[in-house]
Amino acid sequence: MKILVSAFEHSANVHLEAVTKEFITDVELVGVFNPRLGKPIIDLRALAVMGIVDALKKLPFFLGLSRQMLELVPEVDKILLIDSSGFNLPLAKKIKKRYPDKEIIYYILPQAWAWKKKRIPVLAKTIDHLASILPFEPSYYPEGAPIEYVGHPLLDEIPQLKESRTVGKKIAFMPGSRKNEIISLMPYYIALQKELDCEATLIVPEHFRDKIDELYGDVSHFAIAYDAHKTLFESDFAFICSGTATLEATLIGTPFILSFIAKKVDFFIGSNLLNIEYIGLSNIMFDKMEHRAIHPELWQHEVTLENLLREYRGMDQEKFFEDALCLRSYLKHGSSKRVAQIIEGTNDN
Repeated sequence: MKILVSAFEHSANVHLEAVTKEFITDVELVGVFNPRLGKPIIDLRALAVMGIVDALKKLPFFLGLSRQMLELVPEVDKILLIDSSGFNLPLAKKIKKRYPDKEIIYYILPQAWAWKKKRIPVLAKTIDHLASILPFEPSYYPEGAPIEYVGHPLLDEIPQLKESRTVGKKIAFMPGSRKNEIISLMPYYIALQKELDCEATLIVPEHFRDKIDELYGDVSHFAIAYDAHKTLFESDFAFICSGTATLEATLIGTPFILSFIAKKVDFFIGSNLLNIEYIGLSNIMFDKMEHRAIHPELWQHEVTLENLLREYRGMDQEKFFEDALCLRSYLKHGSSKRVAQIIEGTNDN
């Protein structure tokens, strides 16, 4: 079986790799994905986008890539789209219009429930299999829509989950995976380390291994780590930029504070478009369950040393751990095996 794949983000490729391990037949991937999984048509580094303004500048490039992907459709059996709705949803519409009989699977869906709800009927009409990783998401779709909660991929990918809360002074710092996030947050994290006098570990993405001095500032008082899951498991607390890492920390059972500083224009546009109270994935899901947050969030001007220290000292870490176990139970299981079954057309629910 040959599958056209569109997986732009690092996290999307982690999820994709987990799915490929569950295939029981020979599957060949073509399209956009990590070269570790085959021969992609483009270097993923060319797809890096930092904010809405940068995305607009690269629009001609992405339009050309979309045409290139469309040309590959006749030679494949199925299409697998992962996340990146700005590119993947328009591509899906083009594919369905030109090749209506080609089966399209969408994994890690656009958060249409949070904004642009008018996309929901479009997704239901365009996509043959909507593989949701949020338990509440199918309830937003009309009855009969081809959507299924398949489980959450992180429960396949995180090797260790805490069964009891750890108490100590081991603190992990994750200032993000993009340059602007790191540059914005590191001065606060460096000041925090000095104030707390903790056993501090800085988690650095592999792609910035050779740019620590350039991006992070004086990190002489930090141990450096590259394995986020292992480090979070071994830590008693964490300070984390927004993103998938916040949900990873919650599922592992490590309490943390989310801090987020975006470019002013990106934050202005995003805050006026998004109809959500929280940006942390754990908070979004826990709010659906219990109508409250599970961890503190500090945005933009709220990110100060004083606020970070106040939230750290005032956080009920025992309550966080109890809530984390509840969220873990809510998500139930991993998703990789079920998505592989959908793609291969085996053991359908």
